[in-house]
Amino acid sequence: MGNFEVLERDGLARLGRFDTPHGPIETPALLPVVHPDPERQPVPPLEMRRRLGVRAVITSSYIIWRTPPLRAVAEAEGVHGLLRFDGPVMTDSGAFQQHAYGSVEVGPEEIIAFQGRIGSDIATVLDIFTEPETPHDAAAEALASTLERARHARSARDGLLAVPVQGGAHADLRARSAASASALGDVLAVGGVVPLMEQYRFPELVREIAAARPFLGSGSAVHLFGTGHPMTFALAALFGVDLFDSSAYHKFARRGSLLFPEGTVPIDDLRDAVCHCFLCGEMPLTEVARRPAEERERRIAFHNLLASVEEVGRVRRAIREGTLWELAERRATAHPAMRAGLEEARRHPEVFWPTEPESRRAFRETGPDSRERPVVVRFRARVREYAARRAGPWRPLSRIPLRPEYLARVPASDRSGVEIAWETPTPLGPVPLELTELYPIGPYLGIEEFSNPPRHRPPSAIAEDAARELADNFDLARDWADDWTRRQVRSLLDWQYGPEVAAGMAPSLVGERSRRTGRLRTLEDRAGTVLFHVGTDSVARPNYRGAERLVGHLEATRHRLVVADDAVPFVRGGRSLFARFVVHADPSLVPGMSALLVDRSDALLGVGRLVLAPHEMAQMSRGVAARVTAHAGSPETAEADETARPPADP
Repeated sequence: MGNFEVLERDGLARLGRFDTPHGPIETPALLPVVHPDPERQPVPPLEMRRRLGVRAVITSSYIIWRTPPLRAVAEAEGVHGLLRFDGPVMTDSGAFQQHAYGSVEVGPEEIIAFQGRIGSDIATVLDIFTEPETPHDAAAEALASTLERARHARSARDGLLAVPVQGGAHADLRARSAASASALGDVLAVGGVVPLMEQYRFPELVREIAAARPFLGSGSAVHLFGTGHPMTFALAALFGVDLFDSSAYHKFARRGSLLFPEGTVPIDDLRDAVCHCFLCGEMPLTEVARRPAEERERRIAFHNLLASVEEVGRVRRAIREGTLWELAERRATAHPAMRAGLEEARRHPEVFWPTEPESRRAFRETGPDSRERPVVVRFRARVREYAARRAGPWRPLSRIPLRPEYLARVPASDRSGVEIAWETPTPLGPVPLELTELYPIGPYLGIEEFSNPPRHRPPSAIAEDAARELADNFDLARDWADDWTRRQVRSLLDWQYGPEVAAGMAPSLVGERSRRTGRLRTLEDRAGTVLFHVGTDSVARPNYRGAERLVGHLEATRHRLVVADDAVPFVRGGRSLFARFVVHADPSLVPGMSALLVDRSDALLGVGRLVLAPHEMAQMSRGVAARVTAHAGSPETAEADETARPPADP
């Protein structure tokens, strides 16, 4: 279901977009909870949009339905007319009121029909709220009723439908609910978790989300009911939550409490100007604290909403930059319960692995726990597999750069053979020396970088020392450095494609290094044709000529995306491959990897870099699955063809 489109991502977290009758919603997005009675709403929705850039809101269709004056306006002018808001409006159905008060006067079919009559952009099923403590049998019975209601709602509604994901604290029920909801809903709303957030039971919250997450369809937006405090947004986004609804901005304002990503502050405790946002430029918080009760509540609510909107912006930026784990780790310091929640998230790395990117631009440590991020756990496992393929015993070395002149620091007794298995200590454990430029080791920035002063001498001084050491102690033969380069070329191909491909291709390849950094930059054939480019993440990515060689060495379907017939001419011409045109995807691929794009007969069309994980491609009807990075008409391919062409007759 759904029309969700992924634009950019960082693991499960997505910068995305989906259409509604009143315009698109770009995610992650904050949907402030708006009371339909303007007398009880401290910040008018129109002011939210005009001053804070809020694009969508959520309100209660049940409150509208049970309040005759509001109902009359909504049925005459629509919910948008009632709220005086022209953006997308999502409506809740009264499930929380049903849970809190024991019952509601409206039935599930009637409330769905009512949401349609008042023009809700996203209508919500009246589900049965399940407490975390609900026994398994009772939770299963409630879930069965919720899913039956969802099926009736789907058949009765043509527009966007939010289907709640329930199941209490029971992993099997959460998984069943998520899978069933994904077949019915355009928005998948993880519910029954408000008590956990209100009681700061974040490890339990994480377990419930982790149980549901692998079964939530990628083609729908994911909504976490009740995640209103800005300190929770980064943690929720790690699990791919796209929509946050917030009534906290107003609830906390009633108590006189200010919301910040770092925690909650009673406004009466303030003695200094702690904020300099545009609202505080109009009136400092210390002055707000002394205003009459109604004005004070309104201004605090507005300030809380601003803090929430700004934090969603930070989450969006972190997704774009690939630093969301770092942001979540910083936010977890706001409260021990948040730290416990993030620690629980690290206990479920398998939830993140299918969408964890191959590499990111940086890896910055915020504390020792950074070394247990899912991508690190995956890297260690791959290192163990790689090391098992290498002849031992492994010989330890101090950590050294990989520029050829620094190979002088390798003991002379070890230079007799290139097959010696060296490993070097790193913050993430011992790693084979030839792999230490790979993510997450290569770009790793941690405390060691700053606690060892010699490492911070100017590069020129380090180079002078190396040259002096080279001249005084060793006679580093150039052919030995070439042997090292050949070894590294073979190792990178082994890491990326397996030992069989490395054995078949490496002997005919030459590695070229940057003169400035000494790092591998290209892999070429002996005629000088570039076949692979090696990025700053040390991953060897094929161009079209390299892909032509790879096809013959890789088993059928490996590292491939099979393109539907209708899209073949477009992909061959360099256009992006859209999800709906992927016939098959190698399940071992992850976002950011380079894949061979082939037609049904396995003829090469080009090379693409994945935006979506393979399982997502089968679930999404919109969006780019892979961006083409090389194809038959690429400039470097044409240049290679020109070079290979025999000279014309005189």
